[in-house]
Amino acid sequence: MAHFKEVSEQSGLHPKPVGLVLQYGTAGFRTNASQLDHIMFRMGLLATLRSKKTKATIGVMVTASHNPEEDNGVKLIDPMGEMLTSSWEGYATQLANTEQEELIPALKDIIEKEAINMSQEANVFVGKDTRSSSASLSKAVLDGVKALGGNSKDYGLVTTPQLHYMVCCQNTQGKYGEATVEGYYNKLSQAFSQLAKNASNRTDDQKHLSVDGANGIGAIKVREIESHLKRNLQLSIFNDGSRGKLNHQCGADFVKVQQKLPTGIEINPGDRCCSFDGDADRIVYYYTDSQGDFHLLDGDKIATLISTFLKELLNEACLDLKIAVVQTAYANGSSTYYLENTMNVIVKCTKTGVKHLHHAAQEFDVGVYFEANGHGTVLFSREAEEKIQQLASDTNIIDERKKAALLLQNTINIINQTVGDAISDMLLIEAILAIKGMTVQQWDTIYSDLPNRQLKVKVSDRRVIETTDAERRAVTPAGLQDAIDGLVKKYRQARSFVRPSGTEDVVRVYAEAETQESADALAHEVSLAVYSLAGGVGDEPKPLN
Repeated sequence: MAHFKEVSEQSGLHPKPVGLVLQYGTAGFRTNASQLDHIMFRMGLLATLRSKKTKATIGVMVTASHNPEEDNGVKLIDPMGEMLTSSWEGYATQLANTEQEELIPALKDIIEKEAINMSQEANVFVGKDTRSSSASLSKAVLDGVKALGGNSKDYGLVTTPQLHYMVCCQNTQGKYGEATVEGYYNKLSQAFSQLAKNASNRTDDQKHLSVDGANGIGAIKVREIESHLKRNLQLSIFNDGSRGKLNHQCGADFVKVQQKLPTGIEINPGDRCCSFDGDADRIVYYYTDSQGDFHLLDGDKIATLISTFLKELLNEACLDLKIAVVQTAYANGSSTYYLENTMNVIVKCTKTGVKHLHHAAQEFDVGVYFEANGHGTVLFSREAEEKIQQLASDTNIIDERKKAALLLQNTINIINQTVGDAISDMLLIEAILAIKGMTVQQWDTIYSDLPNRQLKVKVSDRRVIETTDAERRAVTPAGLQDAIDGLVKKYRQARSFVRPSGTEDVVRVYAEAETQESADALAHEVSLAVYSLAGGVGDEPKPLN
């Protein structure tokens, strides 16, 4: 076939370093940018095959999210804007690691296994972040698409969630929105303006938000949407990329892990602030108090604020819809207790990883999911959207029910249901705080986090640890879970779990308890149990203090 000849010729321009092996994971491929040229070309090929197979547009995003600036990466986006289906992750890994001379047989193997009609038209959307390596790497993706005869649309600089949104809009024939950046801004800003009308007499101070753009694409895009918000929100944008390095001492990941303000931000006590990560699919909020102490509002606090707001609106609208919050074992115990016992919201725990959370959220009429790191969104079932729509457009009803339904309708429009989206989540949080007349401090005091500690233990083989119950209990090695249970009983309001890392031979230990001292001691004791029972290597873990 003519296309295979073209692929052979083109792949010579994107040679694979001999012996290099990479794995496609939840975040796609990520490594030093200098090793990715052949990967990008081959992901262009794979996206074209996926498009032919699904008879739909597929997305390819060039980004390494919160990684350092010298890294880059790539992830594929499936037709409804969701992450690439796991059965094709294997093909991605296979293609990436195939030596140059075996590339055509590897492609033919996928075509045969998936019974792909090669005369089917293929369409691929491509986007990139602001890294200096992204321009040439996205060009390699486009080369791959072209080599197999696919059509491509290059969106240039976009956030990861924006590309997910474009793919969904395209494949729903515009039902989800218009597949342009301008269309995205219009949909979100119009919904925000409608919601903001329900907030009474806000001062300019109350409308003000400081945004740390992580020196990445999010800073550029939040500045673009700002002009659409018509003074309903006043933004001060820091770390906008004009000076600092991407993700260096700034961004959501830095703030969450270091529990401190990013560099380059100037704020007063009580000022409301948020940080995006490098590709703007994560967000965390924070403020400092009058003593200068730092307060973080992470994904758990965000999920609690959003689910409380939605639960109240569903009650006011008298809509019998099942709402749930999906968490992982890392969610703070206080948030779980508050949701279940104060708000009477269903809480479902699932394995770590956005894919698992997204999938679990689809089981409910309204599913709210956020990882503690600030990646998350809200999913509405088709039935839920229809019931809300019906009530909102019912001309016979003009009471509180109708008002609640209209608020829900605009909330649906402000949310990017395809994936976690820092800009969309920011607008939703700002709208909720404005409608409720809440300060960031009042939001923070909904519940108090239990003190916690995370540690890592190096082991010779992480696979010796197997878990069950959404990673909250260890099945192997023998005796480890009994040891953890015994240690947990020593402390008040305590829990602890261990799980193997997905990427390196370490075991991650999580512990929480009534005091920080207890959480630290429990984490240390559990890490000693892991070290002795699961094949620890190197020095045994030292106490934290």
